[in-house]
Amino acid sequence: MKFNLGFTIMVIFSLCITHASASITPKYRIDNFIIKENLIKNGKLAVIACDTNDQPTDRITGTFLFVINGFKQSLSFRDGIALSPLEIDKSSFVFIKHENLVGTHSKLYYVYKNDDGLNPIQISWMVLLVVPLVIIVIASLYKRLIFLAILVLLALAYFNYSKGLSFEGIFETISAGIKNFF
Repeated sequence: MKFNLGFTIMVIFSLCITHASASITPKYRIDNFIIKENLIKNGKLAVIACDTNDQPTDRITGTFLFVINGFKQSLSFRDGIALSPLEIDKSSFVFIKHENLVGTHSKLYYVYKNDDGLNPIQISWMVLLVVPLVIIVIASLYKRLIFLAILVLLALAYFNYSKGLSFEGIFETISAGIKNFF
């Protein structure tokens, strides 16, 4: 049996490369998150890493890149919680997105601000799709309501835009929801 030095070196090199790449890959990643008000109630939001059942996890520690309303933010997680540097001064929509090796994860919230603090309400992609479709179907069934339906759709679009929700955010939320649905 003849010893092949070139083949042996190649096998050892490939094993070393495989081991090195496995150690570089992060052990934990953020595949789901929720938004809550910061505990000290300073008008800022906390991003909480969660499992698939929306249960908070404390395994996440490190800096992760998020996009909040179109602005890139490096959020530093400690025990699964990161604080957003952006302060919410009035009720508005917050579109938050995180991309990792598995895919893009995004959510849309309406953050209601009152005297008690911030109350984030998650908005499903189905609501963004179904409400305008129902208005259009009702208007097409009852021809007399077409003008009223157009006014309602314009008022809905103005409300969304004035509270910080862009059409890009709407379409991205709907497309992400449809992708996750199938």
